Amino acid sequence: MDCTVELLFRYSEKDFVRAMRAHYAQRLRLWLDIPVTVLTATFGIYLWRSTEPRWYGMAALGISVIFAMMLVAAFCIIPPMIFRREAKFRDEYELTFSPDDIHFRTAHIDSRLQWSTYSHALVDSHSFVLYYGAAFTVIPKRVFQNAQQQRTFEQLLFQKVPKIVRKDQ
Repeated sequence: MDCTVELLFRYSEKDFVRAMRAHYAQRLRLWLDIPVTVLTATFGIYLWRSTEPRWYGMAALGISVIFAMMLVAAFCIIPPMIFRREAKFRDEYELTFSPDDIHFRTAHIDSRLQWSTYSHALVDSHSFVLYYGAAFTVIPKRVFQNAQQQRTFEQLLFQKVPKIVRKDQ
């Protein structure tokens, strides 16, 4: 059985935005951030309506609005903005994954990477997000030619990358 996976693709904005949202959902503590934002807003409204110094309520409400705006920016504004600003996302990518290494080619890059470059990965229903340092590589699931090629890639990934978080099940 051939354990090499060759992919040729261009990112779509949708690919990148979905991956960024999955990344933020994994990194941020939404289970805490959203309730804190709502509770702060509720407390701010209560203080604004019930105490003499209304600025306590206005401050709490202002803080909750800032938190909410940060979450909206992280999920709705920043991902498409990053995609549109970076010319590299418009290049054609040719990636070859083998048990030995990863051959990464674009119009501007031709390099071989060791699997150890990637410290962990996130797998969601649309993509594989491979992390190196604070950055990551996105492999959209749509670029696989068939289910067998995707399974071969997943086997390589699970053998070579030490920590994998699955959000696709």
